[in-house]
Amino acid sequence: MKQRSVAILLFLFLFGYAIIGFAIYFNDWYQSRHQINHLIPLMESAASHLASDTELSFKEEVTAPLEREILPEFEQLYEQNADTIGWLTIEQTPVNYPVMQNPDNPDYYLDHDFKKQRSIHGLPFLDSRCDLIKSRELLIHGHNMKTGLIFGELMRYKKQSYYQSHKTIQFHTLYEKADYEIIAVILSRVYEKTEQGFRYYHLEQLQTREGFDFYMEQVNQLALYQTGKTAEFGDGLLILSTCEYSFPNGRLAVIARRI
Repeated sequence: MKQRSVAILLFLFLFGYAIIGFAIYFNDWYQSRHQINHLIPLMESAASHLASDTELSFKEEVTAPLEREILPEFEQLYEQNADTIGWLTIEQTPVNYPVMQNPDNPDYYLDHDFKKQRSIHGLPFLDSRCDLIKSRELLIHGHNMKTGLIFGELMRYKKQSYYQSHKTIQFHTLYEKADYEIIAVILSRVYEKTEQGFRYYHLEQLQTREGFDFYMEQVNQLALYQTGKTAEFGDGLLILSTCEYSFPNGRLAVIARRI
C-alpha cells in the first residue's frame, strides 16, 4: 500500500507539473500572439500612406549617405522599442513579425518579446555580425516553435509544394523596403570550432567572389530541391535560420536573393 501511495503521489506531482508547464507555455503563446496582432496594424496603417518613392534600389542603398530618416511606418514601433530594425513578412503565412537587434546583447530576443518581457517565443532578430546599412548579406534568427509562431512555419519549406506557393519574402528595414526571392532551402547544423564543415552562418566568406561562389556551391549541394534560382557575387542575400531537430544542433535555413 505504501508503494502504491508513493506512486500515486509521484503521478499527481508529475501531472501537476505538466499542467503548470502547459499553462505557462499557452500563456506565453497567447501573450506573444496578442502582442504581434497589436503591432501589425501600426505597420499597415502607416504603410498605406507611404509614397512609392521611399524605395531605394540596392545600388542606391550602398552609395547613399549612412544618415537616414526612418520610414513613417516604423516611427511608432521605433519609439516603443529602439531595438526594432525591420519587419519580416511572407505573404499568406503566419510569418509577419518585427525584426530586432540588441547591440549590447546579441541573443536578447531569443527569450524576450517586443516589450522586453521574458518570453519563450522571443522574436526574430538580426545576427550581431550584420550591419543593417552596410551589410549586403543579412542573417535573421528565430525559434522553431511547435505552435508555428516565429520561424516554426519555415519547417513547411521542406516540401517543394509549399515553396511553390510562397516564393518571396518581404523584409522592410527602418530605412527602405525590399523583396527577396527564395533560391534554396537547406538543412545543416552548427559546427563546433574543431569540426570541419560548411558554415552557412559565417557570412564573412561572402565578401570575395571566390568565397561567394564557394558558398553558393555548398548551398546548392545541401538544397532540399531545385528552385531554378541562384545568386551572383554582388547580390544581396537574406538568410532565415531556425533550429531543426532531425539531428543534433540541426538548422534549417531559407536563403533568398534580393530582387
